[in-house]
Amino acid sequence: MAGLHDELRYTKGIGEARAKAFSKLGIHDLAGLVSFFPRAYEDRSRFAKISELCDGDTVCVEAMVHGSPTLSRIRRGLELVKLRAADDTGTLFISYFNQNYLKDVFKPGESYVFYGKVQAMGRAFTMTNPVYERLSAAGRATGRIVPVYRLTSGLSQNLVRSSVRQALDVAGDWTPDGLPDAVARKYRLCSARYAYENVHFPADMRALELARTRLVFEELFVLACALGLLRGGREGQAGRVLARAELERFTASLPFRPTGAQLRAIGEAVSDMSSGRLMNRLVQGDVGSGKTLVAAACVWYAAQSGAQSAFMAPTEILAEQHFATLTGFLEPFGIRVAKLTGSMKAKEKREVLAALASGEVQLCVGTHALLSEGVAFRDLALVVTDEQHRFGVQQRAALAEKGAAPPHILVMSATPIPRTLALIIYGDLDVSLIDELPPGRQKVDTFAVDSSYRQRLNGFIEKLVSEGRQVFVVCPRIEDDEEKPDDLKSAEEHAAALQKELPELRIGCIHGKLKARDKDAIMAQFSAGELDVLVSTTVIEVGVDVPNAALMVIENAERFGLSQLHQLRGRVGRGRHKSWCILVSDAKGEEARARLSAMTHISDGFKIAEEDLRLRGPGDFFGSRQHGLPELHIADLGADMNVLKAAQEAAKELLEADPELAASENSKLKERAGQLIAMSGGRFN
Repeated sequence: MAGLHDELRYTKGIGEARAKAFSKLGIHDLAGLVSFFPRAYEDRSRFAKISELCDGDTVCVEAMVHGSPTLSRIRRGLELVKLRAADDTGTLFISYFNQNYLKDVFKPGESYVFYGKVQAMGRAFTMTNPVYERLSAAGRATGRIVPVYRLTSGLSQNLVRSSVRQALDVAGDWTPDGLPDAVARKYRLCSARYAYENVHFPADMRALELARTRLVFEELFVLACALGLLRGGREGQAGRVLARAELERFTASLPFRPTGAQLRAIGEAVSDMSSGRLMNRLVQGDVGSGKTLVAAACVWYAAQSGAQSAFMAPTEILAEQHFATLTGFLEPFGIRVAKLTGSMKAKEKREVLAALASGEVQLCVGTHALLSEGVAFRDLALVVTDEQHRFGVQQRAALAEKGAAPPHILVMSATPIPRTLALIIYGDLDVSLIDELPPGRQKVDTFAVDSSYRQRLNGFIEKLVSEGRQVFVVCPRIEDDEEKPDDLKSAEEHAAALQKELPELRIGCIHGKLKARDKDAIMAQFSAGELDVLVSTTVIEVGVDVPNAALMVIENAERFGLSQLHQLRGRVGRGRHKSWCILVSDAKGEEARARLSAMTHISDGFKIAEEDLRLRGPGDFFGSRQHGLPELHIADLGADMNVLKAAQEAAKELLEADPELAASENSKLKERAGQLIAMSGGRFN
């Protein structure tokens, strides 16, 4: 019997050519093939008599071919095979395009099963290009639930199905299994063999549900165990003990009183850094909740022990903003703050590098430039990364390696994650949640309008600019492979149209074709008040702080998720001025209207995230995977919430009993969890 990790090309029935096609999908062995789960299913188990058919039905029909099929050439490159089939209740007319060989396949008097979409033509019914099987041999492509897979060039659905069938037959009972028997019994889960068989070729809908529940549970359980092992390993990892300092000295110097949530987050981080274990903490808070102050307090605390800190931001404009903010917080204490970005002149860079190496600079704020080979710290004890999902695992690890010993790690995110998901997303980090806004933070009034309000909206923009305010206008980004709808303007097109309507205003535009340096220059102009309106794609979604901006206009708002709309809205209301967010959309769909309506009456980012998850459903919540989790093959963090909770509970219970998964019955699980940890480079965030 073949092993699960045997190369596909050596598997009977697959061979070299198919193996090469599968490798494009990341499938190289039998384990990969049996774990290549369907993306959808077609229910071909429903049969109907011809007299029972309705326009639009997608069903199977058993019928006998009457008369010989006819072949006609409509024009060059277009051929049509027509045939007539009937049962004891009526007649069905069937057409196939550009499959002329079928003229000789269908035999008069033979019965077939046809599966396809029914169309009414007067009093008759037709099917175009239906799937078919001879009745005497039916049951493989019709009369059952059929899996639908992701494809690439060189693969068809039939080819993938037959290859998966071959893999399951060859692998036998040797299917991947990471669940201890006791866990499977406790949660009443089917066997691994049954699960793999029925997730690909389900006997019926109930079998599919049982199979999928088992595999989803297993995937989330293994992930939760891997996160638990990581957390356990880190909790035991020695970290530099920073000398205790009186934090009141720092907070008393501020021109405002920190919120209770900020003080709690600071206290938790300081406790980590003085505990003797390594800090790996996430500070998660809504837009404008004051995460930077928490970072400043941690830097101040490290400096009291004579240690240095590094603060990495995803863009130069954000690094500039953080440099200014942190300098204001820390310089009164004699803590020297430097910045390091790619656009700095060589002489400036050399001076900063020398000051870091000598220890004259206690905090360096920068971009990816901090990762450069020549950057060396005398005594790095704390690394802070802003908007942690913007950095890869390797980048954060590279910065951490700048320290002689592993530094404490603080990561910050303003991307709200539903509370129910926080443990699995950040399961290997300690989480500090800032769940209140500082006093004086402006509430942003939000309205949803259609394009009939365009003239009034332009008038409102003009009025606000005349009062000295500034305006953001955001257009959805169009991906290169996406056909642009007629009513969707690019940022450039919208900026040009707006400039024509409002010729007196100074309007800038940031779009995808601009180099990063040019984007930063335009953003800097806007921040300095040299532009009245900035038209942009979602590049301004995170972090940009322009207190004078009082209006956010989001065009084609239905094309954004709720969480993204909330992030964009958070770019205004950051100063003392009354602020607004206007969502412009002509979408008529129920889901789009519900999403925009939610934005007008919910302001809490975490409630927004919960609603986003509820409304958008499976697969869409995370969009382009902005979290650091390994790719999930079958589980969906939105749709499988109940299974997720059960898997987390089971993992916690098991790890409490066997913290290192050392028991023999947990050996397969330990191997699977270890593979996940190794693939992630030892950290998921």
